[in-house]
Amino acid sequence: MARIEASVTIKRPVEEVFDFVTNAANVTQWRSGISESSQTSEGPVGVGATMRGVARVMGRQLKMTSEVTEYEPNRKYSTKTTSGPIPVRMSYTFESVNGGTRVIFVGDAQLGGFLKLIEPLVVRQQQRQSEAAFANLKELLEAQA
Repeated sequence: MARIEASVTIKRPVEEVFDFVTNAANVTQWRSGISESSQTSEGPVGVGATMRGVARVMGRQLKMTSEVTEYEPNRKYSTKTTSGPIPVRMSYTFESVNGGTRVIFVGDAQLGGFLKLIEPLVVRQQQRQSEAAFANLKELLEAQA
């Protein structure tokens, strides 16, 4: 199992950070490895809501769909893939801290085939992408202040 962990503190209220991160339409604004992201289910985001996206992993374009598995407003947001070449579980935890919001990300992926052979490279690349994504998220949300 390939695991990625990252965190960031953003000088914005937890409600704003949570709403922005959990909106599938915003993902391409801050995660450079994601070229498409949209919600495919009707209604508000919550447990059972579905999304589709296109990600780039080690130069390969991967299409996937996912479902929200945990949704606690302003506290926790988790998803799992329901189709695509790589089973992935992602979890975001949100904490109010002095002057802002701390976001903690944990991603677990079940790599197979060629990607399993180069798992350490994939993990390093995805770790760098996650850290860059959080730097982008911080810059984007703090600029809106």
